[in-house]
Amino acid sequence: MMTQMDYKYSLLGSTVNDYHKRPLLLQVDNTPMNVFAVLEVKRELPKRWNNVGCKIRLYGFLFGLAVTFFIMASYILTGDKKGLLLTPSSYHFSSLVSPGPFAFNLSSLKDYAHIKVVVKSITSKVKFGRSRQIPDLKALVRSDPHMFSVTPRKFLPGVKNPCWYEEFTGNITSDPYRTNLYGRYSRRFRTVFQHLRSTFHDHLLRRSRRLYRMRCLPYFYIIGQPKCGTTDLYDRLRLHPDVRFTTFKEPHWWTRKRFGIIRLSEGFHDRYPMEDYLDLFDQAAYQIQGNLTANTNGSPSHPNIIIGEASASTMWDNNAWVYFYDNTTEGEPPFLIQDFIHALQPDARFIVMLRDPVERLYSDYLYFGIANKSAEDFHEKVSESLQLFEGCLTEYTMRSCVYNTTVNNAMPVRLQVGLYIVYLMDWLTVFSREQILVLRLEDHANNRKYTMHKVFDFLSLGPLAKEIESEITRSPASNTRRPADKNLGPMLPITKEILRDFYTPFNQKLAKMLRNDSFLWENDSRP
Repeated sequence: MMTQMDYKYSLLGSTVNDYHKRPLLLQVDNTPMNVFAVLEVKRELPKRWNNVGCKIRLYGFLFGLAVTFFIMASYILTGDKKGLLLTPSSYHFSSLVSPGPFAFNLSSLKDYAHIKVVVKSITSKVKFGRSRQIPDLKALVRSDPHMFSVTPRKFLPGVKNPCWYEEFTGNITSDPYRTNLYGRYSRRFRTVFQHLRSTFHDHLLRRSRRLYRMRCLPYFYIIGQPKCGTTDLYDRLRLHPDVRFTTFKEPHWWTRKRFGIIRLSEGFHDRYPMEDYLDLFDQAAYQIQGNLTANTNGSPSHPNIIIGEASASTMWDNNAWVYFYDNTTEGEPPFLIQDFIHALQPDARFIVMLRDPVERLYSDYLYFGIANKSAEDFHEKVSESLQLFEGCLTEYTMRSCVYNTTVNNAMPVRLQVGLYIVYLMDWLTVFSREQILVLRLEDHANNRKYTMHKVFDFLSLGPLAKEIESEITRSPASNTRRPADKNLGPMLPITKEILRDFYTPFNQKLAKMLRNDSFLWENDSRP
């Protein structure tokens, strides 16, 4: 792992203490316990049988059996035969977060009325108050000085995509991608880097005995949401002759890799520096730059090529904030992903693909679920997640709960991802409405030609030959539901009703902001 001096960053104290003003509570038999308490299971030696008589022996046997049963139950509950120190893991909070006041048995669908009470309690607390406080540039630079030290404030003139020339000070014979962490953890990137390595020196510009390499950031980002058709949009845009992407979809640098998160279950790794992210655009940068042998002045040969980046976590995933930033904003992140992107690229453009949040959640469950998936299991997970979210709202604001890392990690299904309006409102605090294109998956599925033309216009892409346009708009949809998941059938009707009640106030606000009632999803209920 990198040290603090290596990368100028360090975790700010205890995960829970920095985020919560008071410790989490664990409920055992409806009695709250401090999460750091030690649960002790005392051993009781079974009493010896004596020869007083058959009746006494029978009572003794039953007593010993009862003691054994309770000890075994205690072992199972605590997970340790000698006592267990319960400290919250960064990613496993499901047993540590207290539900709201409307706790009920999740194992039975008979609790429908109770779940409705929980949803009613949640919707009564939905308030869209004042917009958040936007951090100033100095605060952003202090939080991540390295990012700003390697990225210029101005880009090459006459080039549509944000690019610049950076002096190359490394050894001319060394491997420029040797330390890139994407290559370390991804076989696909290693293959790409092997190809880039063989042509790297051909793309170095020589000026006054110095060497320069072209660097680029994306012109546009596909930022969300998961299971809303972003893969299909990405695959179609890749076919456009003036569009390039990173070597593969979803590098997740802004939301995860720059914090050292590779997989949520693995905790923290080395943090990916900005240079590793910029390396992902080298292949596209070479195409913008063109052949330096024929173009020795270094002016790009293809200035109209634009680069895209498609990570469906960019719009919503700020879960890492609690581990790296001080909690001085009443439970809300002091910085969001868009603050940093805006500081580097105030003219960037963003595409958001949304779908009915009820159907999005079920698709998300089917895609990411591992085993024992069923409509009934989904119902239970929805019920548990609603309880956790409602429990948070009893103490914190709605926006705090949406960005509450503990609650988000505890919920067995990602309810918060479907609260589109909360994230969109926060993006609009730093970017203008004209810089964000919001699409619906339902419209895209019904008329791909129409949505793709909206995207082309938004990105100021020129007209296409009929053959290329036909290929882009008629190719089969990408990343559709797997056959095994289709066989599980739709969600239960009562689950759909509960989720529709939950998401309705958020959809209403979204439709009002976008001035488009189709974002109410009142007529898009499909299995």
